[in-house]
Amino acid sequence: MEKLMRLISMAPLFLLLCLPFAFAGHDYNQALSKSILFFEAQRSGYLPHNQRVTWRANSGLNDGKASGVDLVGGYYDAGDNVKFGLPMAFTITMMSWSIIEYGKQMAENGELGHAMEAIKWGTDYLIKAHPEPYVLYGEVGDGNTDHYCWQRPEDMTTDRRAYKIDPSNPGSDLAGETAAAMAAASIVFHRSNPAYSAELLRHAYQLFEFADKYRGKYDSSITVAQKYYRSVSGYNDELLWAAAWLYQASNNQYYLNYLGKNGDAMGGTGWAMTEFGWDVKYAGVQTLVAKFLMQGKAGMHAPVFERYHQKAEYFMCSLIGKGSRNVQKTPGGLIFRQRWNNMQFVTSASFLATIYSDYLTSSRGTLKCAAGNVAPTELLSFAKSQVDYLLGDNPRATSYMVGYGNNYPRQVHHRGSSIVSIKVNPTFVACRQGYATWYSRKASDPNVLTGAVVGGPDAYDNFADERDNYEQTEPATYNNAPLLGILARLAGGHSGYNQLLPVVAPVPKPVVSKPKPVAPVPKPVVSKPKPAPMPKLTPTPVKSSSPITIQQKMTASWNNKGKTYYRYSIIVTNKSYKTLKNLQLSISKLYGPLWGLTKSGNSYSFPSWINSLPAGKSLEFVYIHSTTPAVVSVSSYNLA
Repeated sequence: MEKLMRLISMAPLFLLLCLPFAFAGHDYNQALSKSILFFEAQRSGYLPHNQRVTWRANSGLNDGKASGVDLVGGYYDAGDNVKFGLPMAFTITMMSWSIIEYGKQMAENGELGHAMEAIKWGTDYLIKAHPEPYVLYGEVGDGNTDHYCWQRPEDMTTDRRAYKIDPSNPGSDLAGETAAAMAAASIVFHRSNPAYSAELLRHAYQLFEFADKYRGKYDSSITVAQKYYRSVSGYNDELLWAAAWLYQASNNQYYLNYLGKNGDAMGGTGWAMTEFGWDVKYAGVQTLVAKFLMQGKAGMHAPVFERYHQKAEYFMCSLIGKGSRNVQKTPGGLIFRQRWNNMQFVTSASFLATIYSDYLTSSRGTLKCAAGNVAPTELLSFAKSQVDYLLGDNPRATSYMVGYGNNYPRQVHHRGSSIVSIKVNPTFVACRQGYATWYSRKASDPNVLTGAVVGGPDAYDNFADERDNYEQTEPATYNNAPLLGILARLAGGHSGYNQLLPVVAPVPKPVVSKPKPVAPVPKPVVSKPKPAPMPKLTPTPVKSSSPITIQQKMTASWNNKGKTYYRYSIIVTNKSYKTLKNLQLSISKLYGPLWGLTKSGNSYSFPSWINSLPAGKSLEFVYIHSTTPAVVSVSSYNLA
């Protein structure tokens, strides 16, 4: 999950330069099948009879009930049990775009039906979440209580409150993205289910009007989303994004005019981007508008659309290292944007590169970069290099798709996969029990989360397969969604594409659901002895999405009489907007003296000279011992 907060420091990892790059042909069809299967593991609600991920069961069956609305269904976004509307809608938009561009290739692989089922699972929920023209429910569950617990979705005891936007509490970004999702999905179902397609388009029209008429950022209305999915880019990009999808879905000139009249004022022609994702849509808008221009649809808006087009090309040039400002890459060649779930940016950018390559090929054009003209095939080759890296062609020879290849993450930061299936052991897993029993368990997940794309390596191609390393081992639906289209394209070969023809989504063959084999849990590997590592810092089990963050680092080490001692500094920060009182910390595996806290029984509290911690302030304490760091966690606290 994307969270805008200070990230807990990670231990230094070693760059494994000695490993050969595992260059081998990849089975893109198999990867596509697995990446779609992941969405079944993320389902909330009553699971269907043809559910293939059989270790999951029904969950969230009272969602929305307290608010008098049925919000059962939809997707959990990542390794937690909250339903966040903004990333869920973006996920559905990108799955739909994948089918719109490469549905024919998915059909040839026999996966189109499964992909459409994955979209419909999301759009069925979005329809429920939009019970009135100017009302949209944008979150079910609360991130703070959810992150305090480690439970299977089937055992949830956390708050399942529903949060909405309306004219008094607007959210143009949320409503705009949901309108885009509905419009894009309406194209997907246009031939196979025209009545459903029309229903989706009706919701899209209403949501766009709501977003445009009552303007505001959704996280100002649904404030509990701020720590997890804050809308940093604002809502102008979503309004343009929704207009582009509504034009593509309806051919209604109103939306084309909206893009033309508002492109300059809303940043569509001004923002030169080097990223694309659930928050920042400008590069996606620019790519779609460039397509309209190539199709000859710009009309009187041609000068404005040309400026969108130039910014789309700026983005593409930055990806391949031939622009005036290029994206950062790891030594192994992977796009690197940030430490937390970097892979989301890799798949989203690679998708845009893939389709833009085909747009240029269809129009017999070339990419105009600061470094000169570039053939469209170079963009496709770049996208392929990113996907191949993800699937194992990297310095660690690690596949970042769970269940693909032989060397993939086994300790995924995911509640459902890390706890034994309720069908295997129905014993209730309590809130904190899950952390003690399952989260801290240093073993492979009992349930393989097949197809999940995890956060991925750091800026130096390093990766630690550990459940508490959530920056790198947590998966997300929006990592997988753009990947569907690229995998279908790469599996489909290199001929017969004309992406500028009118969009005609194919009709899937009837899906005969046979359970697909799920990769087995590997046998334990007996490791060769390794040199004793430097102490590795373990993040507190209470994730940094809590109002309280804990950062721990080693500040000194020395040797005395043949024994090495370490000094550790711990900084506790109040990230909330309230004053922190009655803080109680639990510290285990502490074998030396500690300064800066008061011990009371088995827990530790504020030092004698303070009794509270104001909003945004920190306190520091230190300890010394001769082993790896102590485990520090929050037992209890009050906010006043």
